Amino acid sequence: QLQLVESGGGLVQPGGSLRLSCAASELTLHHYNIAWFRQAPGKGREGVSCISSIDDSTTYADSVKGRFTVSRDNSKNTVYLQMNSLRPEDTAVYYCARPTFTLQPMCVLQENEYDHWGQGTQVTVSS
Repeated sequence: QLQLVESGGGLVQPGGSLRLSCAASELTLHHYNIAWFRQAPGKGREGVSCISSIDDSTTYADSVKGRFTVSRDNSKNTVYLQMNSLRPEDTAVYYCARPTFTLQPMCVLQENEYDHWGQGTQVTVSS
């Protein structure tokens, strides 16, 4: 099965940093738009950031602009979400996701654009 696997979550103090990874063993991630979503307790899933397969252009939610950075390392077949200046409101389960089809245009942070999801990794920001 072509699965996405997230890692890198944990407990961090406000103002701290974490780097999340999204890896896949049986597909080439750079052929796909990859998005990061998050879901806080009692809330719906929120788009955080995405990176395009065409030109690595990126999109960010307003709530994370200037603090989070999405990137790829094609040699490791991995997409990263670097999260800096973390806040308690960033606490959530973070998921990476991809669409079914490769080489789609600019990525968007709309949940229904993505068909394949990882299992999620918990990020908790607390003192």
